[in-house]
Amino acid sequence: MTIAITFLVALVALEHFYFLILEMFLWTKPRGIKTFGLKSKEFAEETKVLAANQGLYNGFLSAGLIWSVLTKDVNVSLFFLSCVIIAGVYGAYSTKKIRLFYIQSIPSILAVILILINLN
Repeated sequence: MTIAITFLVALVALEHFYFLILEMFLWTKPRGIKTFGLKSKEFAEETKVLAANQGLYNGFLSAGLIWSVLTKDVNVSLFFLSCVIIAGVYGAYSTKKIRLFYIQSIPSILAVILILINLN
């Protein structure tokens, strides 16, 4: 893996680790409520189990991407980056927040493009 690919994959991994923190531990705190634009503290409390589950999945994505960097396995990177892209597309579609697509999917798309260019 080139330095640019490693950087982008690590960036996506760090993003998803941060999402894990936000969703599992900060969902009901002012930071989580503001980040996700939640209606109220009460709504955050009612949905915190769902958010924690979401955060756990983000942790798995982060772990897979870190694993791909440590093993320098582009196939593993491609798999987890593809999962992130799909999650970002669906998340943006289902929440009607295009910002989610830019934050989550664009870095992953760039990493996939760089990987595919370097495979040839």
